[in-house]
Amino acid sequence: MINDIKEFLKNTILSRLFILLVIILVLFFILIRRLFVLQIINGEEYLNNFTLKIKKEITLDCARGNIYDRNGKLLAYNELAYSVTIEDNYESSSGKNARLNQTILNSIKIIEEHGDEVINNFNIILNDHGDYEYTVSGSKLIRFLADIYGYKDVTDLTIIEKNSTPQEIIDLLCAADRYGIGDYEMGPDGDKKFVPGKGLDNEEILKIITVRYTMSTTSYQKYLATVIADDVSEETVAAIMENKAELQGIDIKEKLLRRYNDSEYMAHILGYVGNASADDLVELSESEHEYLITDTVGKAGIEKTMEEYLQGTKGMDVVFTDNVGKILETSTHVDPVAGNDVYLSIDSDLQRAVYNMLEQKLAGILVSKIVNMKEYDNSVVKTSLMMIPIDDVYYALVNNNVIDIRKFEEEDAHTYEKEVYNTFLSKQESALAEIRNQLLDGSVPYKELPTEYQVYQSYIVQYLNSSNVGVILSSEVNKEDPVYIAWAIDETISLKEYLNYCLSKNWIDITKFAGTDQYADTAEVYSRLVDYICEELGSDNQFSKKMYKYMIRDNMISGRQLCMILFEQNVIYATSAEKSEVETGAKTPYDFIINKIANIEITPSQLALDPCSGSCVVMNMSGEVLACVTYPGFDANRLTNTIDSEYYARLMSDLSSPMYNNATQQMTAPGSTFKMVSAITGIENGVINIGEKIRCDGKYIIENLQIEKTCWAYPAAHGYLDVTHAIEHSCNSFFYEVGYRLATNLRSSRYDEELGLEKMKKYADLFGLTEKTGIEMEENDPKFSDELPIDSAIGQGSHNYTTIGLARYVNTIANGGICYKLTLVSKITDNSGNIIEEIKPKPRNVVDISKETWEAVKSGMRLVALRTGALKDVDISVAGKTGTAQSSHTRTNHALFVGYAPYEKPEISLAVRIAYGYTSANAASLAADVFNYQFNLVDREELLNGIADSNTTEIIED
Repeated sequence: MINDIKEFLKNTILSRLFILLVIILVLFFILIRRLFVLQIINGEEYLNNFTLKIKKEITLDCARGNIYDRNGKLLAYNELAYSVTIEDNYESSSGKNARLNQTILNSIKIIEEHGDEVINNFNIILNDHGDYEYTVSGSKLIRFLADIYGYKDVTDLTIIEKNSTPQEIIDLLCAADRYGIGDYEMGPDGDKKFVPGKGLDNEEILKIITVRYTMSTTSYQKYLATVIADDVSEETVAAIMENKAELQGIDIKEKLLRRYNDSEYMAHILGYVGNASADDLVELSESEHEYLITDTVGKAGIEKTMEEYLQGTKGMDVVFTDNVGKILETSTHVDPVAGNDVYLSIDSDLQRAVYNMLEQKLAGILVSKIVNMKEYDNSVVKTSLMMIPIDDVYYALVNNNVIDIRKFEEEDAHTYEKEVYNTFLSKQESALAEIRNQLLDGSVPYKELPTEYQVYQSYIVQYLNSSNVGVILSSEVNKEDPVYIAWAIDETISLKEYLNYCLSKNWIDITKFAGTDQYADTAEVYSRLVDYICEELGSDNQFSKKMYKYMIRDNMISGRQLCMILFEQNVIYATSAEKSEVETGAKTPYDFIINKIANIEITPSQLALDPCSGSCVVMNMSGEVLACVTYPGFDANRLTNTIDSEYYARLMSDLSSPMYNNATQQMTAPGSTFKMVSAITGIENGVINIGEKIRCDGKYIIENLQIEKTCWAYPAAHGYLDVTHAIEHSCNSFFYEVGYRLATNLRSSRYDEELGLEKMKKYADLFGLTEKTGIEMEENDPKFSDELPIDSAIGQGSHNYTTIGLARYVNTIANGGICYKLTLVSKITDNSGNIIEEIKPKPRNVVDISKETWEAVKSGMRLVALRTGALKDVDISVAGKTGTAQSSHTRTNHALFVGYAPYEKPEISLAVRIAYGYTSANAASLAADVFNYQFNLVDREELLNGIADSNTTEIIED
């Protein structure tokens, strides 16, 4: 009984303790409903009222500083726009890839249905025939491949990885263990097998990969959204918001986009912006700004060099959201601060005017050089007298994509497109049959083939070597192998022999065309290679273009047909009457084309014939750059923010090289524009006297050195000239003698090349010709000649200078000897207009030579202008020097001019280069236009009439 009572009491106490514990727990949970249950500082999650909240730090975009010209005209600015973004808030699971990819695809369809475009900044695009190809090459391609394969160092790439084709990269990224782009299907054994790309076309695959790859670059940071489309319409915004419940992670965000005025004229100066790359982040690691991979940074030009000033300070919102991203509250807000504004020394009106006058000049040269002949033998005339047969113009329309031959095969092709395409198919069939015959049965050495088939075979090897194809492993080919030399240099073996040898040396990746059949013998593998080549050529647009050249030559297609296709493809506008004139033959195709070039309806850059490019730099006497023009330009608005890969690829394949800065990167010999340096060097070293006269007989001979050269005037001669008149007449014989005397201490010692060059280089350096100018753009290093002082004295030898370098050189002459370090920036202000820094060009050095030397050289330059047709008519005194730079026996010469005005009290100086411009008179003519514009000597509307400038008939061969 007593034991029962004890047991009862024990149980009762335990029960009461249990009840008490439950009560305590209930009270505890009631308490924490009013307090934080869980808070992870910096960690994002806590429970409040049993509702899951996520802490997010939202970066607020800061406005990038504006860029203005010297007159306060706005050149670069920001514009608020809507962007469609995606955030990876998907739970990890076996079905994550499929759900994420479907969301991306659905979003893309909505965007495109409403007329907007998705971002295509991946380094792979679809080519004309729906195949993948790279948009980058060289070191950029290697860096891209290293990123794809997950290597920090490009040296970690294997040979196979380095030679990956675009299709192999796409397959790699589509795989189940990467982005899982595709679907499963049942295998023959009943197992489910993932098939990359299944259910999608190539375009859809590429668009999904583009988004997924961009997302992967920020995957290490939570809550960073990836942009799918920029600058979308309000219709797209409404459609996305309407479907947002089904589009997990998709959102609409306001974003500041960079915009440019006068983009075509200013693109090389301003540059453009884009998302920071890994290399950018390394480069900016010491910046006072904190950068993320999603930040916008300068990629080129002023945008890049002035990044530290233009970049603002980002703002921040610390918010709490629910698990679907809805903001519940904001705990902290920090306003962003706009970047500083940058003012340039550039006069944008002058920049635009010079660009247009340069285009008019190029068009005028073309009009004067195009002849109504199928062929023209330029090998028997001087380079200044070379001509352009009309067939070359017809082919240029095809070769540089003015006419899009891809449209010929479309179902809705027009009448003349169909005509030409049917002719092409016949040509293609016969050409491919002959190529197959040569590859299988032919033993004709390359050099004995007809020119047409030499062109075809060269292209085949180039194609197989290309990074997009990778059949021939370029890195494995031994360039010193005798068989390689026999093919590439001596041209004494056939392509069949060369390709078979490549197979035997394992220089060919047979998996690209023969699969993995390890039992196939060499003959069978080669047969498959031939099939592969013929099949690839049959769909290759570049090879098709080469066939069009010979179709035009052989009159298989006519100029009239090509002119009519220009109408059909809306390349040019014409009235019905004008179309009828061409179609009926009332107007010849030659006259029609000449008229369109003369009116610049077809531009020099579109044709990409010589000449199609040029540059001009204008400075004032304070060393400020007023214009830095390169033609052709491009639309930086299509490269900024997020690069348009297809547009970029078109620019890179454009034969006129619009991305190349001809003012700061193109280098040629200076020709006779260098003779002022030679004259000053000779006078200051005492090897010539100012009044001394040297005889020009047309030929210059140094018998003991077996040197025999001719003056440009030969078989005529200049007779006796002093240094001033030697500059005036640009006498080669005079300056040959200066070079020889410098190398022989006035003929008192043995000929010493290094001695002559060293003396010349000292004065070239004083004029800034031995180092970069310092301008805030990509600029090539100048090259002072390291051989042949006699040739170097007339601006040949191995001299190579940029237009900007020549501009600084002549500016130093014009201002009396101050050589400046150049800059494009004049001042920096904060976003309220307060000046932070004023920037002026700083003297690099001062040229200390006698007053008599200056006078002798400048007088010679004045006489040059008085002898030059275009310059002597300018209603202001001009001084300058023309120059012709030889580059090739098969192409015409480069045309150069440097000068300044007014002669008595200079205000501006300039340098002009027209690549392959025939004669320096053309460069001088453009300089005259610039002087007339800047000093308002001629009606500016007349100068800028949009019509080819064909006033120059003068030929200067100095």
